[in-house]
Amino acid sequence: MTLQEYDYARESPSKLAASCLLLALTMKNLGGWTPTLEYYSGYSARDLHPLVKRLNFLLTYQPRDKLNAVRSKYSHRVFFEVAKVTPMDMLKLEETLTSC
Repeated sequence: MTLQEYDYARESPSKLAASCLLLALTMKNLGGWTPTLEYYSGYSARDLHPLVKRLNFLLTYQPRDKLNAVRSKYSHRVFFEVAKVTPMDMLKLEETLTSC
């Protein structure tokens, strides 16, 4: 989704990927940002918090008329129906991020 948003073009791809991973881990309650993830990514969880919040905002307020083919594809069970996952509540995300 970020490929079509100009605001994300200035972010480094590694930071964007790490933020996406942290958001996914948080959304699925799979744990937080571990020391191993910090070591190999080069980013602390605190470094990623602002971008994670922006990504969740993008998921929450995405226009429904764009990317219909992509949404349809990733709504299939072969892709674990990831397009159907609901974004986190912004306040809950804030609480979760501050605790890690």
